[in-house]
Amino acid sequence: MDTKIIFMAFFIINTLVSFVYPCLGQEDVDDKPLINPGEFDTLDVLSPASQEYNIYMLENLPPKYKTYLGTCADKMGPSGISECNEDVLREILTNKPVSRECCLMVVRAGKECYMKIRKFMFQLYQLKRFASQVSFKTNEVWNRCSAEVESPSSSHDHMT
Repeated sequence: MDTKIIFMAFFIINTLVSFVYPCLGQEDVDDKPLINPGEFDTLDVLSPASQEYNIYMLENLPPKYKTYLGTCADKMGPSGISECNEDVLREILTNKPVSRECCLMVVRAGKECYMKIRKFMFQLYQLKRFASQVSFKTNEVWNRCSAEVESPSSSHDHMT
């Protein structure tokens, strides 16, 4: 019985400490890419089963959520959702920074839209294995783009 109490106390203390100091519970891997840059281009190769998974997932999204994601994509502009989306995924997974133009599209969409699109993307079969590892990088890309777009040297650019 005393062993159980000690274990529970240890577990609770570790849990509380990890919430207060999350960096203590993880290796410093923030600068390491999740995949090698050469592997990025193979992510879109899908088997019939993985294609079925993605189709099933898309068909079962609530209609309001699909509409919301579509609105978010529209905010990024016509090229934003295709070219820029791929560039953002590349930065999250390989650490290759997106262009300033892409940052403008990301910021134009707004943080909530950006985060929802990322969350959706990492539910797709080919990306879901990274879902638990990307929240920090997703925020990091937003923060970098936001700072870059809002810096004084960028005051000549106009966001619509």
